[in-house]
Amino acid sequence: MTYELLTALVAFAFVTSITPGPNNLMLMASGANFGFRRSIPHMLGVGLGFTLMVVLVGAGLVQVFDAYPVSYAVLKIVSVAYLLYLAWKIATAAPPRAGEKAGNPMTFVQAVLFQWVNPKAWAMALTAVSVYAPSHTLGAIALVAMVFGAINLPSVSSWTVLGQQMRRLLTNQRRLRAFNIGMAVLLVASLYPVILP
Repeated sequence: MTYELLTALVAFAFVTSITPGPNNLMLMASGANFGFRRSIPHMLGVGLGFTLMVVLVGAGLVQVFDAYPVSYAVLKIVSVAYLLYLAWKIATAAPPRAGEKAGNPMTFVQAVLFQWVNPKAWAMALTAVSVYAPSHTLGAIALVAMVFGAINLPSVSSWTVLGQQMRRLLTNQRRLRAFNIGMAVLLVASLYPVILP
């Protein structure tokens, strides 16, 4: 890979990892509701799960979509339905009563599996493999995955930190409820490019 192509890949990985999307919005909500420490498994699941997704997409899933275009349409429908369900869960999450724990954050395994129904993750992985590893050689795919692995985890973690900092503003139940509803609305809005291409 040339220096110019590697620089472009790093820029693509950073911009797509740091901008709002389902993972980042859910991590911000997790940081606000559960704090940074309890959200670590969620962050690790996103970072490692997406890196694994890039490897598997590069190893052959692209060809499945090319051979069976209907599979991509089915994936899109399942992804949208699941994200709408998650948005509903976030919006209707009851704030904890005094002394009560605020539910549970997403686990590592749940976050890894979530990548497979996250439309933004699919778009990122398919574009990264198609544009930056068009040869589909093991070395090219590994390099793309390593770049994303190095950039994605710190990027998504910054959203958890932002959410955790917002906890100071969300000290009463009304503000926390409004925040959760806002996060749910933004999560649904992040589906706009998928629903209306």
